[in-house]
Amino acid sequence: MVKTNLESRFDEKVKELEVELPRRKANVNCAELTLTSVLEVLGVDNYMFHNIAKPLAGGFGGYKSKSGWMGACGAVTGACAAIGAIMGGKKVMDEQTMAMAYFKAVKYCTEFENQFGTVVCSELCGYDFSKPENYLQYRDDGIWEKTCYKLVVWGVDKIRKLTQEDLKEKWE
Repeated sequence: MVKTNLESRFDEKVKELEVELPRRKANVNCAELTLTSVLEVLGVDNYMFHNIAKPLAGGFGGYKSKSGWMGACGAVTGACAAIGAIMGGKKVMDEQTMAMAYFKAVKYCTEFENQFGTVVCSELCGYDFSKPENYLQYRDDGIWEKTCYKLVVWGVDKIRKLTQEDLKEKWE
């Protein structure tokens, strides 16, 4: 089977992420990198998307509710945003497409949880980012290089697989 140009670009991006991400020490953000890696493959990346995604990492910027609820990993939130971009294509989604985007986001989250045991950032990395000193400890302990980058790589590859038909229909 001959791969399309888009499939080849996804393959190259996943390989690049596997090599480059564990080496990065600064400016790493799972939500941003998951979303913008997909957008880069699609040819629509721009600084605004990076800025939009950054506060989604760390479980919605380290948010912790009064009841103790903590947010999803950025590789989950960034992936859901990427699924929306793919599903919408180059126009605003209609209601039927939005329903399918929800379905694919749920499927992604379910498969993520099955693969890693949870979607909650603090449970995945072991740090509660609602306390700024914990982020510094996370960084000093090298958790990005040990754990978190793998979630981004897995996510970009999974997004491609879940949206394969939509990519062909709306982006090739």
